[in-house]
Amino acid sequence: MTERPLPPARLSWFVWGLGALLYLIGFYQRVAPAVLTDRLMTDFAIGAAALGNLSAFYFYSYVAMQIPTGIIADRWGPRKLLATGAGVAALGTALFALAPTLFWANAGRLLIGASVAVGFVSMLKLASHWFAPRQFALASGMALFMGVVGGVFAGVPLRMLVDAFGWRAVMGASAAVTALLCAAIWLRVRDDPAEAGYASHFHGAGHGTDQHGSIWRGLMEVLSYRNTWILVIVPIGVAGPVLTFAGLWGVPYLRQVHGLETKMAAAITSAFLVAWALGGPILGTWSERIGRRKPIYVVTTALVLACWTAIVFVPLPVWPLAALLVVTGFLSGNLIIGFAWAKESVPARLMGTASGVCNMGPLMGGMFLQPGVGWMLDRHWSGASDGGVRLYDAAAWQAGFVTMYACVVLSLLLILFARETHCRQMPAMGGRLQ
Repeated sequence: MTERPLPPARLSWFVWGLGALLYLIGFYQRVAPAVLTDRLMTDFAIGAAALGNLSAFYFYSYVAMQIPTGIIADRWGPRKLLATGAGVAALGTALFALAPTLFWANAGRLLIGASVAVGFVSMLKLASHWFAPRQFALASGMALFMGVVGGVFAGVPLRMLVDAFGWRAVMGASAAVTALLCAAIWLRVRDDPAEAGYASHFHGAGHGTDQHGSIWRGLMEVLSYRNTWILVIVPIGVAGPVLTFAGLWGVPYLRQVHGLETKMAAAITSAFLVAWALGGPILGTWSERIGRRKPIYVVTTALVLACWTAIVFVPLPVWPLAALLVVTGFLSGNLIIGFAWAKESVPARLMGTASGVCNMGPLMGGMFLQPGVGWMLDRHWSGASDGGVRLYDAAAWQAGFVTMYACVVLSLLLILFARETHCRQMPAMGGRLQ
């Protein structure tokens, strides 16, 4: 019997790339409201609190889907899950584009968040089958790159399209592109190279086994470790402000307090996101080299706190502020250390569950802080508006950003109570709650 060849690299990257495009679209949808704030406030006649809640509906469903996504991926396989996710995302985007009222806009954002939540896990499953193990880290890093590309496109390019065609038309076109991706995934993606006549890189157990009981027990066991709780909560204050500032409130803040045009404000928040993406792998590699997690996580979070102290409480000129935001974004990439630390804090058999649980932390940051900042803005609103868009003074923005600042303080304090793993898998009982 002739041994089947491994899939050619171009085919592997093509299959993986179709899955990665859904993750790109998900990140694009995550931060798109930042350049739509004035249009959304005007069209739906809402203030900051309602706008923050509208944007956060994405996170409500995204967070809720984190653990179920892993279970569904094991049973359906990535092809079905990605195609379904892209199809529902297209419907949600169309609903958002056509929404006659805030209720339907919220419903659209809810559908988008739930559907694109399947992208990252499915993409990693494809990588484990279509790439050699030594290439898995490269595929994971490229996944984060794809996400940032989506975030950058949701900055200046999106605003230019909105200015030219209107936000509803642009979101309608986004729905059409996502629907085309759904069809492409269904037609071209395969869960394993064996389905396309090639040898597979994957040598573990297949998906589809019934493990409901073990999944539940594994989740409860993961939550019995102290580090799990700490490393879920810490990213709320580390990554949450990044998603809150870059994903919604940074652009209107830079417009209203510093007088920037929307495109320039969007360029600054995009640079903030790019620095965040670069900081993750660099700080993660540094942690691996010294064989410690806690010192770098503590020091970089303390520096993040110092940066936010200056951003929130010091009246900086716009360009020093922009430079400081880039530094803050880079340092906030330390959440990658937290992901690795969380996996090492449980037995090896629970690493996947621990990763799913801890991935909820950054998303909960956006879920809580986007509407939280909006609520504080409305509480300190002076009554000024322009064309239906509420205008907030510097004091109101400071009050709103204090919400983010308080979360960073809490995160720094909590890290001090986490147990060091020395970049090694912790013994079964080593980190459990007593």
